[in-house]
Amino acid sequence: MGRDAGLRRLVLGTLLAAYPGPLPPDWAVELVADGLAGHTLFGTNVHDPARLAASTAALRAARSDVLVAIDEEGGDVTRLAHATGSPYPGNAALGAVDDTALTRRIHAAIGTELAAVGVTVDLAPTVDVNTADDNPVIGTRAFGADPARVAAHAAAAVTGLQSVGVAACAKHFPGHGATVADSHHELPTVDAGPALLRERDLPPFAAAVDAGVQAIMTAHIRVPALTGDGPATFSRAVLVDLLRGGYGFTGVVVTDALEMKGAAVAAGGVGSAAVRALAAGADLLCLGARVDAALVERVVAEIVGAIGDGRLDRRRVEQAADRTAALAAWTRRAVPPGIVPTGIGPPGIVPTGIGYEAARRAVRVEGDLTGFDHPLVVQVHADATIAEGRVPWGLGPHLDAVEQIRVVSTETDPAAVRRLAADRPIVLVGRNLHRLPGGPALVAALAGTHPVTVVEMGWPARWRPAGVRAFVTTYGASHANGRAAAEALGLTG
Repeated sequence: MGRDAGLRRLVLGTLLAAYPGPLPPDWAVELVADGLAGHTLFGTNVHDPARLAASTAALRAARSDVLVAIDEEGGDVTRLAHATGSPYPGNAALGAVDDTALTRRIHAAIGTELAAVGVTVDLAPTVDVNTADDNPVIGTRAFGADPARVAAHAAAAVTGLQSVGVAACAKHFPGHGATVADSHHELPTVDAGPALLRERDLPPFAAAVDAGVQAIMTAHIRVPALTGDGPATFSRAVLVDLLRGGYGFTGVVVTDALEMKGAAVAAGGVGSAAVRALAAGADLLCLGARVDAALVERVVAEIVGAIGDGRLDRRRVEQAADRTAALAAWTRRAVPPGIVPTGIGPPGIVPTGIGYEAARRAVRVEGDLTGFDHPLVVQVHADATIAEGRVPWGLGPHLDAVEQIRVVSTETDPAAVRRLAADRPIVLVGRNLHRLPGGPALVAALAGTHPVTVVEMGWPARWRPAGVRAFVTTYGASHANGRAAAEALGLTG
């Protein structure tokens, strides 16, 4: 017996897929014509502004209200500028500056560039309160560790993005900031009761709702007091009772990528995860980055089967599809006349300048920066998270007649670095140096014989190494952050 075409179209209306390459293949466009809610763009889809605009135009030709989403947070998480690094500082730097008008302007600038290439939904801002210094996945993506400050900037970011017609998606509900595990790889646990969550983690989401945020993304985290043994993405107590009942959210609940192990392993596969997320109250299911037509059809079949055998109420799927359609309608009518310019490329290709000034305001210097004549710059390798991807970072692009080497902390002989430096001072650049195996030992070994300045481009933890001449904090590793640090050190010529 053939599948009900109407039911297939209904289910497709709850799915956010993805495709490889700079232009959408035929199957990706055909699925949009068949009713697919939309696609998420990743760095592999972004080559240049013209091709990106052509891609989104091809999707829109298949159906005018298709959702085109992207993770463009600024700072360390960028898709538009994945080849160069973002010309905007991320949330941690904006939180350090603590100027909500600036945060609003930065996000309006990001939104304008997204709208110009046809993106309608930004899977941002991250509004988690980063209370765990060793959080491996949030860190500089957060506006800070203070709930009130994060809430104020969350509202500003949402307002900025949506003022130019790009729907904002606040993430990751009910808060990923207290975790010390990465939900891309496992299911993290937040051992907090409702009272602590309301005081510490939830104020930014309340502020985002009050600011009219169009979407909120779920977190693949376990909060035993609310979710039991499963993730929040599969918890009706979190998505319906708390988010909708407690905070009055009426927009679209978007899942974090269901291919992530925090969801897929817990459910036994992406299809099962999709069923459980819908049943819990999610509306738009982000499948992930590794998607093809066969995966989409398997997920559709799993959801249709769940409706057929009673695991999932068809009315719940209709509700989800209706909310997603309402979001698509908002994106079509939200752009004020004349707000979207033409010819604006991705950040990093045509920088606006506002991001660099913001990054300069965020730099913090402890110690003495005088006397740094032609130092040896040592950049310490740090693995990127899946959320960040492989994006260039550091001082290298900004140095003028200054030697730089790249090292791995666990494989580097400090004596060899000292010989190369000779009588020059050393600038040691890293991301979360205190967490890198061998990182603190390398700093200590070099500081014992040379004037050392540490440039920390990760989360500004309380760690401060003894014996260094200066400690510079950038609150992020974007292109703009790197430029600001190089300027502060006087290394740009």
